[in-house]
Amino acid sequence: MDLKIGIIGFGARSTLQEEVHRPGKGSRITAVCDLADRARQDASALLPDALVTDSLDELLASGVDAVMVLTPDDTHAALSIRALEAGVPVFCEKPLAIDLADADAMLETARRTGTRLYIGHNMRHMPLITLMRDLIQAGRIGEVKAVWVRHFVGHGGDFYFKDWHADRRRTNGLLLQKGAHDIDIIHWLAGAYTEQVAAMGALSVYGDIDDRRERTNERMRDWFSVDNWPPTSLTGLNPVIDVEDISMVNMRLEGGILASYQQCHFTPDYWRNYTVIGTEGRIENFGDVAGSEVRLWNRRHAGAADADEVFIVPAVPDAGHDGADALLVAEFLRFVRDGGLTETSPVAAREAVAAGILATVSLRGDGSSIAIPPLDPDLAAYFERGQVEVALV
Repeated sequence: MDLKIGIIGFGARSTLQEEVHRPGKGSRITAVCDLADRARQDASALLPDALVTDSLDELLASGVDAVMVLTPDDTHAALSIRALEAGVPVFCEKPLAIDLADADAMLETARRTGTRLYIGHNMRHMPLITLMRDLIQAGRIGEVKAVWVRHFVGHGGDFYFKDWHADRRRTNGLLLQKGAHDIDIIHWLAGAYTEQVAAMGALSVYGDIDDRRERTNERMRDWFSVDNWPPTSLTGLNPVIDVEDISMVNMRLEGGILASYQQCHFTPDYWRNYTVIGTEGRIENFGDVAGSEVRLWNRRHAGAADADEVFIVPAVPDAGHDGADALLVAEFLRFVRDGGLTETSPVAAREAVAAGILATVSLRGDGSSIAIPPLDPDLAAYFERGQVEVALV
């Protein structure tokens, strides 16, 4: 029997519906909730048999087996908590929340109600990331001691500065909104969470552009073009722009592992570069899609040298985010049916949010180091067991 899935928020991430709505193959979308007229019209056209409403209560009462919260970041916590309280399993798009107290409240609600919570950190399913992690887990570079990440966000102006993403009330900051992915992957590759952060950042380019306008009922695909270049020539930016377009954060992880993350939204190219250094070598990617290279050095060299080994990122079936979206949705649906452990983790999502939020506090202050408040150990243990309580004896 198909799982009945409700979609809350039919905007940019509604592309996931292509992986979810497969009647007769295990899941179907039976209800959609969105406050925007255009979103409801789009949902009705794509899913003519689904209930389409602007009432969350109506969606939750419609008999759905699970919901996917795909709304803007500042709404994740409240909407997810309402669904969890109603006993409906939740897929929450990353980041978990834009406030650490809200993130912790989501985890606490899931445990108290016993309702399953899944977080949409799709990069844990990207072939590049799984290849690099497999090399690390196999001991090919020894014990990880450092992770360096550079994120060249070549589409930053179109993707993040023409709508709600540019307003810190909606995102907190792009070091959280965009960086939550990379911080989570830093933690995953290193096998450790962040304990301290110190950051610097600035609104270097887009804040100087005066051409602003509201884009009510518009979508990113309505304005996106690679011809929108150079960044200083962009028009129609969001009326409010108070997030940074360049940021840099240093992190001290558990066990003394050091990491750094740099993010720039006005580069001509768009990709992520990961370098992981261990006690017996290092790996680094060149490109981040199928066919790209992961290079490994594990012998001593005089000066720059060709890699000792090269690994090619494998091709995957055509799906969003280099195949990661299909794997993400498949894991979520399996989790709704059967429970158990998943590659994504609410605890890891919370730790990525904590690091991103407090790094943003640091960069908007004087760049001082800030300690990450630990999650309650009992709460962490609940999720690390696969959201299962242990009976007291």
